Amino acid sequence: MYALHDHHIKRISARNQHKAYGMGLGIMLLDDVYPGFPGDVRNASAYPFPIQYEVVEGVDIQRLVYAQDKSPCLEPIKRAAMELEGMGCRAIAAECGYFSFFQREIAEHINVPVFMSSLLQVPAAQQIIGSEDVVGILVANKSAVVDRHLEAVGINLGSNYVLAGAMDGGRCPEFDHIWTEELRTDPPTIDYVKAAKDFLEVAVEFYRSHPNMAAMVLECTGFTPFARSLQRAIDIPIFSWGTLLDYAFGVVVHHDYYGHV
Repeated sequence: MYALHDHHIKRISARNQHKAYGMGLGIMLLDDVYPGFPGDVRNASAYPFPIQYEVVEGVDIQRLVYAQDKSPCLEPIKRAAMELEGMGCRAIAAECGYFSFFQREIAEHINVPVFMSSLLQVPAAQQIIGSEDVVGILVANKSAVVDRHLEAVGINLGSNYVLAGAMDGGRCPEFDHIWTEELRTDPPTIDYVKAAKDFLEVAVEFYRSHPNMAAMVLECTGFTPFARSLQRAIDIPIFSWGTLLDYAFGVVVHHDYYGHV
């Protein structure tokens, strides 16, 4: 009856201020109501590890992404991160790539690893391709990206990357239906087939406009459900929130190996 018991777990002790155990990733959610397809960080159903959510009260898309003064967001983000750490989460992540703005502050503030943005993968992507090649960074809205979003996650400004916004010019209206305040439907609703079609057209065009693009990083959590379809279309390494969260969990809860020789 104990065949599935991990025999390395023989004696357990409380971890400092931790209220729960066997936890995985803690994910901070924006204080906004909209749905996410499986693969979206807001939808826990597709991920193979435990996820604990905490809403960052008062921090919505408008305040995090578009407000010029983002300083009011910092304290609520700190509180949410501390709550997740206290619950016993092994690492902390967030649901929007624009949280990269606060990567350094949150990493300094808590005592577990912090993965605030999919953009953390850009420096790694740059290292696995040739120096004459570029990494494509596909964000939701290019105009909302400032230097600090990039520098805070270790991206050297002006290095071998190119940047584009998938939603720029209204080219992904299905995403507008759930994320853009003045265009959001009531209730926020998105059609998978239409969203996939629009996203793939934009992403493939971005790739084709840069013949030396050898990898792509998807900033937005809502792009992840379409990442595999994109990879089938352009056949290069694709980094997304899915790859980041898999990595994050793997480094804090390394799996055992079972096999034979």
